[in-house]
Amino acid sequence: MASRSLLFTLQRRRKCRINSEIGSLYTLKKENFVRFVSSDALRNDVALEESNYKDNKEDDLRSRIFRLRLPKRSATNIIQKWVNEGNTVALSELRSISKELSKSQRFKHALEISEWMVTHEENALSDSDYANRIDLMTKVFGIDAAERYFEGLPITSKTSETYTALLHSYARSKLLDKAEELYERIKRSSLSFTALTYNEMMTLYMSVGQMEKVSLVVAELKRQKVAPDIFTYNLWISSCAATLNVDQVTRILDEMSRSSDCNDDWLRYIDIANIYVKAGHLVNAESSAVVAAEKGITQREWITYDFLIILYAGLRNKDKVDQIWKSLRMTKQRMINRNFICILSSYLMLGHLKEAGEVLDQWKQSTTTEFDISACGRLLDVFLGAGLTEVGNNFHMLLIERNCDPTNLTK
Repeated sequence: MASRSLLFTLQRRRKCRINSEIGSLYTLKKENFVRFVSSDALRNDVALEESNYKDNKEDDLRSRIFRLRLPKRSATNIIQKWVNEGNTVALSELRSISKELSKSQRFKHALEISEWMVTHEENALSDSDYANRIDLMTKVFGIDAAERYFEGLPITSKTSETYTALLHSYARSKLLDKAEELYERIKRSSLSFTALTYNEMMTLYMSVGQMEKVSLVVAELKRQKVAPDIFTYNLWISSCAATLNVDQVTRILDEMSRSSDCNDDWLRYIDIANIYVKAGHLVNAESSAVVAAEKGITQREWITYDFLIILYAGLRNKDKVDQIWKSLRMTKQRMINRNFICILSSYLMLGHLKEAGEVLDQWKQSTTTEFDISACGRLLDVFLGAGLTEVGNNFHMLLIERNCDPTNLTK
C-alpha cells in the first residue's frame, strides 16, 4: 500500500513537472508568436503601403515617407528601400523633405532623414545640416542629447550655425546659466556670427524678465560690427518699453530710419511705432502707474506683445496681429488704454476698418478700463500730423459711427 502511495506521488510530481515544462514552452512560443505576429503585421503594413505606391500616381521618395502612418515606422528603411530599387537620393531632396516633416511636427522622421545624411553623405553635409540636427535632437531626445552631440562634433563642425542652434535650444528651454556660458564661448571664439545669435540671447533675457541685459547684448553686437535686423530692433525697443524708457525708444527708431538696411517694411514699422510712442505720451498717467504697480513679468510681457503687434503690422502680417490680439484678450491681465491704442492703430494702418471698429466696440464695453474719447482725439491728431490723411479720415469716420466723435468735445 505504501509502495502504491509512493508511486502515485511520483507520478503526480512527474506530471506537474511535465505540465510546468509545457507551460514554459507555451509561454516561450507565445512570446515568439507575438513577436512573429507583430513583425508579420509590420510586413503586411509595408506590403499595404507598397500597394498604395502602385495605386498612387505619385510614387516618389517624399510621398513614401509622408505615407508613413505610425511614428515608430522608420523613414530610414523607406530611404534604403528606395535606393535598393535603383533610385538615387539627392541631399537637396532630403533636406526639403526633412524641412516639411519638421513643419508638420514629425520630428522623429525628420531626424531619421538627418541620420541617413550623416551615415551616407557625411563629407557633403553643410553647417546648416549639423545645426538642423541639433534642433531635431533637442525636440526628439531632449537638450542633454543635443548638448552631447554638439560637444562631440569635430572642431571644424563647431561653426556659428551649430553654436547658434544649441543656443536656441537653451533659450527655448530658458536655461539661462547654460545659455550665458555658451554665449561667453561664442564671444571668445574667432567665428563670425549674425544678428540671429544675439537675438537668441535678447529673447531669452526678455523671457526671464532681465530687460536690463538686452542693451548689453546690443552693445556686444555693435562691438562685433554685426548688422542688427528688424527683430533685433524689435527686441531692443520692447525691452526699453518694458522699463518705460520712451526716450530710448525714440532714439532707436531714429537709428532704424538711418540704417542702410532700411526698406519699405521697416519704414512702415517705424511709422506705426512712432505713432504708438507719440500716442503713448497722450494717454493719461494711469497707464504708467499700472506698469509700476505690477512689478511682474506679466505686464512686461504684455508690453512686449504690444510691440509684437506693431512689428507684424509693419510687416503687413494681419494673421499674426489677429492671433496675438486674440491671445491677449483671453488672458486675465488687466487691459489698459495703451493696449487698445496699439491694436487700433495697427488695424487702421493695415487698412482693416472692420476690425478697427470692433476694437472700438471692445474698448467701449471693457470692464477693466474706461473708454477714453480724448485719447482717440489725440491719436487722430497724430495720424493727421504724420501726413496719414486717409488713415486719419477713416478713423474719424469710425469714431462718428460709434458715437464717439472727439471733435464734439471742443464744441
